[in-house]
Amino acid sequence: MFFYFFKIFFYPFFEIQNLNLDNLFFNDRFVHFYRLFMSASNHGLHNKLTFAGLLITLGIIYGDIGTSPLYVMKAIIGSHAISADIALGGVSCIFWTLTLQTTIKYVLITLSADNNGEGGIFALYALVKRTKVKWLIVPAIVGGSALLADGIITPPISVASAVEGIRTFYPDINTVPIVIAILCILFTIQQFGTKLVGKFFAPMMLVWFGMLAILGFLQIMQHVEVLKAINPYYGYRLLQIHPEGFYVLGFVFLCTTGAEALYSDMGHCGRKNIRISWIFVKIALVLNYFGQAAYLIHHEGRTLQSLGGSNGNPFYLIMADWFQPIGIVIATLAAVIASQALISGSFTLINEAMRLSFWPKVRIKYPTELKGQLYIPSINWLLLAGCIMIVVHFEESSNMEAAYGLAIVLCMIMTTILLNYFMIMKRVSWFFIAPVITIYLIIEFSFLIANLKKFPHGGYVTVLIAIGLIGIMAIWFIAKKISKSYTKIVKIENYKKVLGELSVDLSIPKYATHLVYMTNAGRTDEIEEKVMYSILQKRPKRADIYWFVHVNILSEPYRTDYKVTEIIKDDLFRVDFNLGFREPTKINLMFKEVLRDMVKKGEVDVTSRYESLSKNNIIGDFKFVLSEKFLSNDSDMLWHEKIIMNSYFIIKKFSLSEEKAFGLDSSSVKIEKFPLVLHPPEKICLNRIE
Repeated sequence: MFFYFFKIFFYPFFEIQNLNLDNLFFNDRFVHFYRLFMSASNHGLHNKLTFAGLLITLGIIYGDIGTSPLYVMKAIIGSHAISADIALGGVSCIFWTLTLQTTIKYVLITLSADNNGEGGIFALYALVKRTKVKWLIVPAIVGGSALLADGIITPPISVASAVEGIRTFYPDINTVPIVIAILCILFTIQQFGTKLVGKFFAPMMLVWFGMLAILGFLQIMQHVEVLKAINPYYGYRLLQIHPEGFYVLGFVFLCTTGAEALYSDMGHCGRKNIRISWIFVKIALVLNYFGQAAYLIHHEGRTLQSLGGSNGNPFYLIMADWFQPIGIVIATLAAVIASQALISGSFTLINEAMRLSFWPKVRIKYPTELKGQLYIPSINWLLLAGCIMIVVHFEESSNMEAAYGLAIVLCMIMTTILLNYFMIMKRVSWFFIAPVITIYLIIEFSFLIANLKKFPHGGYVTVLIAIGLIGIMAIWFIAKKISKSYTKIVKIENYKKVLGELSVDLSIPKYATHLVYMTNAGRTDEIEEKVMYSILQKRPKRADIYWFVHVNILSEPYRTDYKVTEIIKDDLFRVDFNLGFREPTKINLMFKEVLRDMVKKGEVDVTSRYESLSKNNIIGDFKFVLSEKFLSNDSDMLWHEKIIMNSYFIIKKFSLSEEKAFGLDSSSVKIEKFPLVLHPPEKICLNRIE
């Protein structure tokens, strides 16, 4: 087992040098497994390793985990007297947490669980749901909600921790307005896309990590004995001697909170860029943490407040006096960037949640031409509002530390559960799965128990936010499932004759030359009963050609295929679009492209059938019909169904309309309302009185 972990840890370093690993280790079965399990299943952007890509990755991915030195050692020491054993134990726990949790679990193993280059807990769920294990939806929803909740507190604590450095020079300054102003600027520039953000932030983060490494290295050179903290024994001792005991792990955990966002942002930068850049990032982080510990060891017996006043933070204390103003500015800029990983990760999560029927439809914008980069205005401003409320409520970063970490450790546990099924699906040996999953469940449940102490001191905030998000996702998913179960599907074969006759019945006014219905029926020979009711009974709609259009969202992120089925010659066609879950749904443009291709091949004549227009080769008119359900008063529901369905229709009022979600031109769309009847009442017996 030791050799397996040794090989996993060092394999990427050999890959960088293009060395032949097969000749380096006696067990070539590991090499086969690693290359099978760790190989990229995608091509293009996510397989490119470039210097520019590495820089952009620094700007987008590592803000959260990269600014953790601002507050982790400060939180571990707290207001207690500095102890050499606590300083060594704290940095030992940090080192092994970054190694086991971030490097091995996320950078090496979890990044391999990609869905055609896309990462994140929902992308992972899209992969493992193929196992047909239905309850896996629970860890997916819980984990996704927890990560989104964490995205609301990460920007405030990062920015506040850095801005509070100003108190070194102005002890009485109120930092709350400054933090709020910085957050407003950060969220405003999101609309320009992560490519622009990455280019702007990358040089700053390069300076930041360089500063971390140099500051830490200078302290280590003065006190080399701090390196003995690499021995995990000191971490074990920390749990015995720290005043908080086992619960100190709640502060240690803060060093790895950005790992889940790192996985979620894989689609923005690519796996190779993340893995290689992490080598530089981890070295810089470890050097700085050890440098802080080296400084603290030689100030044993004193408190942080006695060393630095109200701003007694070991991160700033290791700086020379002349450099502190510069360090505060760099730290503030880096803290702003720290929020980027969670913000862009939140956009990715919500987009995937919509395609998996976990979230109401909202508007998505694509600021750049690069796949994987998107912007969701409603989520952006919702996150900003949440961040401002957090800042106003807690005011100080030290208060926010109590609320930080509890939600994200839940997300990590859920990821581990899904990762277990991913490895089973990949037929990885149980000799590897069992110890790996067991180790990480023990580690993460330990962090969870330690973080539970934070609940009454502020942790309840992120937990309540996560519960609210879980409620929205659960309601939306269950309501969609209920609605689908009460949608009656009929065979098109039974309606071919009447549709053919209706198309040429001149006694009925023509409704449109081309009449297009959006359908959820998965089979090409079936259609919803309500569609036939709309055509034949709800004001009979005569058209020259009828079209049924179905959009099938796939588990893979990028794909744009379509299939045309002729059901009635020259009268009825069905078009099936197979779209990846990251592809924009622009049916108006896609449908025009399909028609252009069909006309070119002579499969359909789209010229207007009106005599005067036909003579002049004018294209016929197109009319899209969408159905909108409402809850019927005739429904006889159980109490929990009433709560779910009524909540669903309330949420639906705030979501994107169907025509906008499908990218249709509203001038050619007709919305028809149909009642959704759940548990229709039994037949009412009436007596006729003569």
